[in-house]
Amino acid sequence: MMQIYESYSQKHSLFNAMNRFIGAVNNMDQTVMVPSLLRDLPLLMEELDSGGGCGEREPQLPTSNGGAYCSRRDMYSHYVLLKSIRNDIEWGVLQPASDDPASRKKEKLNGPPSAVDIGRGLPEDVEMEEDLEKQFHYHLSGLHTVLSKLTRKANVLTNRYKQEIGFSNWGH
Repeated sequence: MMQIYESYSQKHSLFNAMNRFIGAVNNMDQTVMVPSLLRDLPLLMEELDSGGGCGEREPQLPTSNGGAYCSRRDMYSHYVLLKSIRNDIEWGVLQPASDDPASRKKEKLNGPPSAVDIGRGLPEDVEMEEDLEKQFHYHLSGLHTVLSKLTRKANVLTNRYKQEIGFSNWGH
């Protein structure tokens, strides 16, 4: 009984979500032997619906089979984006070094430009701790959701690539 509970909990862990995403992108990277074939191939809306849709500002254009696709992003741009996110997860996000000594001094005093003082305006430390806990759970949930969508997008791209090159039953 305990084992079932643990496996359910592990399924929803951030660590496992990251591993699933990295695995899907690694599989995509190993499958896509010629990434340039992905250029100008739109990702169909049906495919994006299962793996995260078009951006809000991205218009949808009709296809000949009655479907729609995003006009600004082709499969190649999704491929590059997914690999970039995988690299950021594996190696960390590098912050550009500032050459300006004044901005470095200000950053040492105030923290990096992206740092936010979440404790500002809170009367007690307890409220700040509760706020931090709420923020942590909110962002943890959001990150898990985004990683799940990106994993589906990597799997969709891999399967679509196989279809495009004529290997629809590859690896099954």
